[in-house]
Formats: sequence, C-alpha cells, structure tokens
Amino acid sequence: MEHTTEELQEKIKALKEKLSVTVVSHFYQRDEVFEMGDITGDSLELAKKTMADDSEFVVFCGVAFMGESVKVLSPEKRVVMPKLACCSMARMIDTLYYDDSVKAMEKVGIAKEDILPITYINSNADVKAKVGEMGGMVCTSSNAKVIITSALKEGKKILFVPDRCLGQNIANQMGLKSAVIGIDEDLASADIICYDGFCSVHQLFTLDDITFYRKKFPGIKIAVHPECDPALCDKADFVGSTSQLIKYIKELPEEQKVAVGTEFNLVNRLRPKNTYVLSSTKPECPTMNETTLEDLYLTLKAIDDGAPVNEVKIDENTQRWAKIALERMMAL
Repeated sequence: MEHTTEELQEKIKALKEKLSVTVVSHFYQRDEVFEMGDITGDSLELAKKTMADDSEFVVFCGVAFMGESVKVLSPEKRVVMPKLACCSMARMIDTLYYDDSVKAMEKVGIAKEDILPITYINSNADVKAKVGEMGGMVCTSSNAKVIITSALKEGKKILFVPDRCLGQNIANQMGLKSAVIGIDEDLASADIICYDGFCSVHQLFTLDDITFYRKKFPGIKIAVHPECDPALCDKADFVGSTSQLIKYIKELPEEQKVAVGTEFNLVNRLRPKNTYVLSSTKPECPTMNETTLEDLYLTLKAIDDGAPVNEVKIDENTQRWAKIALERMMAL
C-alpha cells in the first residue's frame, strides 16, 4: 500500500515521539526528508551536534561517510541510515589508493616521515584511519585553510586527499604551489600534493555558466563551493563552504541577484528571489537524493519492530585512528 507524503510525515512524527531517536538530515537531502530532520546542517556540523544528543538511535539521512563520522565520534550511539548511499568522491579513494599516493611521493624523493596527510571529511573511515596513523588529520571545506596553515608549521609536505579541487583552491588562496598525483610531474617542489579525486556534482559548473549569467544579469554575484574547479573559483565573487555560502547569501541585499555553484537542493532552499543555480543542467547529487520519505519511515518502523536496518559498524582499529584524525581537527 502506497502512502501519501502527508501520511508518511504523520507516521514519521508519531514514531519519532514514541522512540528514542534523533533524525539527522544533511543540507543536500530532498526537501521532504530535510524537513523531517531534528538536526540539520553540513557533515561536520551534524557529527558535532549529535555528540551532544542523548537519543539511543541516530537516524542519519545523508551518505555513508557522514554516518561513519557520527559513529566514530560517538561510538556509544547506534547509527542507522535509511540508505547506505555512497559519496562518489569518497569512493574514489580507498586504503590501497592512499598507500599508492604515499609511494608516489616517496618515488620523487619525499620520505614518508616528511609527509603530513590531510583528508577532506568526504572520505570513508578507513582512509581517515590511515591518515590518523600517519600523524595527519581531517579537514572540512570551511576549515581547510586553518588546518593546512597549522600543518605547514611542521615543515612537511602535505598529502591532500581525496579532492584535488579543494586542495588546489586552498593552495591558490594561500599563495602555495600545488600538484596533482598522476597529472603533474613535478611533485617534489609542491607544498600541497593532491590526490586526483573530485565531486562529480561540482564539476558541472563551468566558466561558460559564469559568462552566461554575467551577460544576462549585469552586476550579479557569483558564489561557488571550493569543490568547484579552480578556474571557476578564480572568476567567482565568493568561494565558501556550504555554511559559508548560506551566510554570504543571507547577508546580501534582497535585490542583489546571485548565481550559486553548489548542489541544487540547497540552492533551491536559500531564498525565494534573485537566486539562481549556476548551471544549465540540474546539479543534483544522485546519492544524496537516494533517501526518500518512505525510506525514513521504514527505517524508523524497523527500529520500532526491534530489527534496525543499515546500522553503521566500524572495527575497533579503524574507529580509534579515524577518531584521532577527527579530534586533531577539532582541537584546532
């Protein structure tokens, strides 16, 4: 039997009142799922907020690495996900590719002990653990500059995984030299050596899109996420993380037009007037949109039935080192 949206919403609300659960929804979720969230935000914000929550179950509406981050920071919580959706960027690197990246740096004369790894939070727990074991830490798009600034004080080469665009953009902001493994030959002279990963959604935005909007609306502001290509970020009026984009656009005068280069669901919720998606196609993250209202209902019902589904499990060693990598970031 199919349920209407209104029926599902009522069923979900009733189960939330009955159970010891907190529903957590990422900014990129579908509107109807996002609206069911008791806690909403970007990936790190969600992990931090759930640390202070005392519910037995966290029902995480997002992608797998985010649910893992909650479990790593709060191992006592039972974290379940309506869909174990995989972030395409996080899938681009695993522990073998990570080890290969370290070897590529060693091959050009950089000793392993002279490498300080930093992983973007958009990575799976096993990669975070590898980084933690090598003395490195996690970063987000909003604190990457702070993290890299601190790391460089150790006088080591930065290995930045998995998003080359974020690594390159931060390097450009700081006046540092970056290089990408497998693309640039001169790794040895670079300050930040990037893994060749990327966000497929943020690659949809192009310089032609900026040209189109500037021509159509003279004086328009262009605001983009640092997962976008560096050439695009160089032409933008503002580059910032999800939370920084929200703040920037909220503070613009209502009459100021702005075109935004990030995921569609977020842009669509920003403000009702003078806000445009910086793309000729709909930049919707397919994995973030896997979770439906019915998935959320069925997940809550499974908890009520005593048979939770899609529970996040992390082995003890991975848990330990991934937590260390996250805590090093949070300490800064």
